[in-house]
Amino acid sequence: MSPKIGIVGLPNVGKSTLFKALTREKVNVANFPFATIDPNIGIVKIPDRRLDKLAEMSKSKKIIPAAIEFVDIAGLVKDAHKGAGLGNQFLAHIREVDAIVEVVRDFENSNIIHVEGNVSPSRDIETIQLELVMADLQTLNKHLLKIEKDLKTGRKYAQEEKIILEKVKTVLEAGDLAVRANISDSQLGLIKDLHLLTLKPLLFVFNISNNADKNKQFDYANHKIKSVALDLQFEAEIAEMNEDEAKEFEQSSRLPDLIKAAYDLLDLITYFTTGEDETRGWTIKAGWTAPQAGSVIHTDFEKKFIKAEVINWQKLLEYDSPSTVSSGQSNCWSNARAKGFLRTEGKDYVVEDGDVIEFKI
Repeated sequence: MSPKIGIVGLPNVGKSTLFKALTREKVNVANFPFATIDPNIGIVKIPDRRLDKLAEMSKSKKIIPAAIEFVDIAGLVKDAHKGAGLGNQFLAHIREVDAIVEVVRDFENSNIIHVEGNVSPSRDIETIQLELVMADLQTLNKHLLKIEKDLKTGRKYAQEEKIILEKVKTVLEAGDLAVRANISDSQLGLIKDLHLLTLKPLLFVFNISNNADKNKQFDYANHKIKSVALDLQFEAEIAEMNEDEAKEFEQSSRLPDLIKAAYDLLDLITYFTTGEDETRGWTIKAGWTAPQAGSVIHTDFEKKFIKAEVINWQKLLEYDSPSTVSSGQSNCWSNARAKGFLRTEGKDYVVEDGDVIEFKI
């Protein structure tokens, strides 16, 4: 499972700088609009100290963290939904991601160009949100025309779709996000193939100077939207350092806060597998059952699932001591089983964050 998070915003606000800081990849960061045209894609590891502790216990040769995918999407401008600034192409890229991180410039620097001529976070947010809303309205109107034809042919669920879309359309026409339409999960399932932009989870990233206002919040349309404020130039400079140099600034970096917020945005959790070969974090959706969780390792773990042996990572570590463990995970595992802390779970078990699991097929 590789969830995708799209980095969006106006041109030249720090999107590629954020991508560079997150992925440590070399990208084109320039002081002019549309320095990025094609999306940059990078895998970002989820910081998780639990992995180190489990790997130490198991004497693992490798540690593989859970990860999410970030996509650096070219800047949107006013009237992007009409095609301005290659807007249709960039909006199509946003439809392909699972969630949106919107970068908002919130620092003054006369040497860095702003497409509107001056810095105004609230105006810039309104500009981007309006473009997403208008793009969704275009999508809805096209689909509603198609549904009218489907109603004449008697297509199943066409009437239900029409009711849902008209409800969402009313919200969009009021200038609000589709997510405010309060549609149920079952209703969402009927329209998910439309990939509406304003139904996607949203996180604001305020690009500040010198970590000025770390606790910044923005109230969009009377709804609090989660946000993280950080100095992206500072974070990008840390990313260019070698490992020893970067450690000196570890405590000052807010990048782990952003990565964790993005992970939570998608309602994701991590479970672990551990042994002498490797200790690994696996990304799944909260609420997934054991067979579903196993499918991210191999589809056979879902298709041929018999049972899973499960223990919380902290509880497993209790057996990592000279008195109980002589060599690696297998002894911890057997000791936990002997003490009754290793549970055998069936196909209906809902995996919890921090579970250590061994699947049986």
